[in-house]
Amino acid sequence: MRFKHAGVIGAGAWGTALAQVCARAGLAVTLQAREAEVVEAVNARHENAVFLPGVALEPAIRATHDMADLAACDLILAVPPAQHLRAALGALKPHLAAGVPVALCSKGVEQGTLKLMTEVAAEALPGAPLAVLSGPSFAGEVARGLPTAVTLACADEALGKAIGEAIAIPTFRPYWTADMIGAEAGAAVKNVLAIACGISEGKGLGRSAHAALITRGFAELTRLAVALGGKAETLAGLCGLGDLVLTCSSPQSRNMSVGLALGGGQTLDQALAGKVSVAEGVASAPAVRALARSLDVETPICEAVAAILAGEVDVDSAILGLLSRPLKTEA
Repeated sequence: MRFKHAGVIGAGAWGTALAQVCARAGLAVTLQAREAEVVEAVNARHENAVFLPGVALEPAIRATHDMADLAACDLILAVPPAQHLRAALGALKPHLAAGVPVALCSKGVEQGTLKLMTEVAAEALPGAPLAVLSGPSFAGEVARGLPTAVTLACADEALGKAIGEAIAIPTFRPYWTADMIGAEAGAAVKNVLAIACGISEGKGLGRSAHAALITRGFAELTRLAVALGGKAETLAGLCGLGDLVLTCSSPQSRNMSVGLALGGGQTLDQALAGKVSVAEGVASAPAVRALARSLDVETPICEAVAAILAGEVDVDSAILGLLSRPLKTEA
């Protein structure tokens, strides 16, 4: 199985970075964008100045506004914001040839339905082979060719490994797993936890608190993923622990930067003002909270973040609530 032409849906920072990876791997690349100025800039100047400024893009990347231009692609990477994935795949459906695999690169839980991205995709594209791409990766670093390793989850081992080999380059290394649920559940929850770590940082609570949040947050992430049918060992890898550590440890993370602003006293509207890229954790937090409750899984940190974002509690009260919880055994 050999792929020749990749279609990338979504020309935000991460979609553009993945288009860059595919082009460097030798694939023809069609990058679908909603914004006319992005299409023009990518095609005329080989730069996405809106979402990934300062990065010279490979000439093999051709941008388009029209989803129909992806009809000739034999591999699709879907990278719209999680809450827009269903609509994007619905627009793709009339142009997707039978048997063309779709790698889901969006991270989140759909509001309202509380469904993971694979469930959304299975409904939007019945019968399409699916994969999940997730792991510790900042778009700017990937686009510039800095070393990155990710998880490529696919129930079909041969297909998963074929996709991985098609997009692999020395500085972008996909590791295969069959556990799609574990891969995407970890990716969804870590964005919410990154907001918590940003709040802690913004409040000046110190490195000890930061480490505790990552560790206890990892426990929440693992419990929820396992309850959904994922495997704990998957969460101990790149798509769980790896992604969590990266996203929770750098202000470069969009989600952590929102938390930093909230911890510094800004309102949510102020924290989001002027951002061109989506902080997925803001949209996923209420869905993650509702999903955990429906499964009777305890996620106190995610609960606190969702409550802060919904205006149900202020930051100081949420912190006090977490610090006042009964002591328990760690396991």
